[in-house]
Amino acid sequence: MEEENRPRTSFSLLFYRAVRDLKPVWMLEDMRTMETFYQEEDASQRIYSPSEALLYAIVHDHQAYAQYLLSRYTDEALAKPGERFCCCPSSAPHLAMAVRYDRRCILSLILQETHRISSTPSYTDRAECFHNEDGRTPLHLACELLRPEAVIMLLGNGASPHAQDHSGLTPLDVILEKLRDSAEVSGGERRQCLDNLLMFMPKVHFKMKGALDREPERWAKVLGEETYKYLAGRSPAPLVLTAMQTILKQLSPATFPDSLHELPIPSSLKPPCLLLSQRDRQRVV
Repeated sequence: MEEENRPRTSFSLLFYRAVRDLKPVWMLEDMRTMETFYQEEDASQRIYSPSEALLYAIVHDHQAYAQYLLSRYTDEALAKPGERFCCCPSSAPHLAMAVRYDRRCILSLILQETHRISSTPSYTDRAECFHNEDGRTPLHLACELLRPEAVIMLLGNGASPHAQDHSGLTPLDVILEKLRDSAEVSGGERRQCLDNLLMFMPKVHFKMKGALDREPERWAKVLGEETYKYLAGRSPAPLVLTAMQTILKQLSPATFPDSLHELPIPSSLKPPCLLLSQRDRQRVV
């Protein structure tokens, strides 16, 4: 039995290394679909499914391979991976993996393809999984890891800012916890994540509102007086925020972020972290 398993195990390692070394797409596909190392009764199966291969492409930032898999096998590439990778049928491990490894180009490619998939719940709002049981979505994860670019990419492509994990925490709660625990007054990436969330939240609902009410001085210092009063329900949204919320509601997720870049408004009013530079996008074309 050990002798029978050795060639397949060795081939799995070879495929992993080939993706890691950014080998050409044609070579990777030849390896992925090779049937040589299967027993005769399994000859119709692939070594790795497009979904599993996409996870490898994300980990090693093989953008050309990710683009090929997503364009050639859209449904299969975004389907549930095998049990050796993920056991939760409603999860979105590809999105979560792209967020975790900060693969912005591949994240953009995945989000573009999700608009062609009809699923319930929405693909962007599925729990990140990877055997986690907290129910957090990729947007929760982006806030946890302080990825402002991923936050706005997910929101602009339809992720719900009101999604709750199993503890009732929204992405806004996650970033408020980060701001509370930060020694930085300005907040840096924490603040960018918060600002990006608020632009997509005309109605603000979150679990930590009571904490803001109990410690007004502390939170006013953390958030700034204007933002604190807004989140605490003591004043309306700032005018600039209201204007951006109204504009963003008119944009189609299917054309985001291009539609945001093309808005005829001053660049100073657009999200400061915005997204992929033109050069980043051209790298995967």
